[in-house]
Amino acid sequence: MTRPSSDVVVVGGGILGLATAWALVQRLPGASVTVLEKEQELATHQTGRNSGVIHSGIYYAPGSLKARLAVEGADRMLEFCAEHDVAHDRCGKLVVAVDGAEVARLRDLAERAGANGVAVEELTPGAAADHEPHIRCTAALHVPSTGRADFGAAARRLADLVIEAGGSVRTGVRVTGGSPTADGWELATDTGPVSGRFLVGCAGLQGDRLARRTGSEPGARIVPFRGEYLDVVGPSAGLVRGLVYPVPDPRFPFLGVHLTRGLDDRVHAGPNAVLALAREGYGRGAVSLRDLFETLTWPGTARLVGRYWRPGLDELLRSLSRKRFAQAARRLVPDLDPADFRRAPSGIRAQALDRRGALLDDFHMVDGDRSVHVVNAPSPAATASLAIGDVIAERVAGRISGT
Repeated sequence: MTRPSSDVVVVGGGILGLATAWALVQRLPGASVTVLEKEQELATHQTGRNSGVIHSGIYYAPGSLKARLAVEGADRMLEFCAEHDVAHDRCGKLVVAVDGAEVARLRDLAERAGANGVAVEELTPGAAADHEPHIRCTAALHVPSTGRADFGAAARRLADLVIEAGGSVRTGVRVTGGSPTADGWELATDTGPVSGRFLVGCAGLQGDRLARRTGSEPGARIVPFRGEYLDVVGPSAGLVRGLVYPVPDPRFPFLGVHLTRGLDDRVHAGPNAVLALAREGYGRGAVSLRDLFETLTWPGTARLVGRYWRPGLDELLRSLSRKRFAQAARRLVPDLDPADFRRAPSGIRAQALDRRGALLDDFHMVDGDRSVHVVNAPSPAATASLAIGDVIAERVAGRISGT
């Protein structure tokens, strides 16, 4: 019988798949690791289409994987970028409350930050203005551990490290199915079969499909949310120094429109969050009948809409109206000129939704037959990718050594 060509096959060439592959080649010396990416280039989906923020870990439930791995992963990502000459900084951010109700939520957020081991500073409006002179607020939190990074460049450097360690990174290889064998897996791809002893799925927007194609039940469906951005240009761009966030609205599971100055010195407003009509449909008119059918027929979708229809409608109206989108940003910085906003490229968030209509809040992995699939890893997955990769690699090493 022919020996599998790789000890571990990782499907997905975003930052999480590549961080996992790098963790595997370090944890399993001498093992062969192959990464398969369906696109011709690495990091073209969630990794390359986000705000580039290294999150501190203040938002996530204490004790959750998100909380632990975001805090650990933020430090590790900054260290990685420094070691490998990837553009980054630790600029800090402000979370801004604009009325009394938000002040109470801001204090709750400060308590959660403390529970997660993240240092924050509560600021008066005057002290907040020292950081961002043009904001309007009743109170604010300064989060000094928040940073920025070029996640696409970090992913490409991880690929180089995997290859330097003897691994393989193959682009333009789409996995269409998989069958267990006596020695592991034989994966069907559009370029021919690929075999391996162990399978790791880090397929992002296609993560649930990959799990089902290889015999695992993910227990949830990926529902795509398009995150739309506006560029802030002209004189208004000079009104934002760094990162300015609203206090999260507990009615809705996303952070709300915020203002970010990127490492390229461009200022963005966003993202909003609207149900996308295609998993990889970055254009506003992009529709996939298959993706739309799967979203609409999933039992959890109707329950999700029923639960969040009001804030969801607000998000949709912002999507349709640049003026409303600009108004959300101007709650934070009132002097922004609506004429200084321009449409910018969008991203798609791969968010897992269970049958009850609950969005999976934490990172979620499913063990299969000689496989591990990452089913839910939305933001802060890029921040936490090195830490998540270690968790997966430890799980894989334990199962391989036990066979």
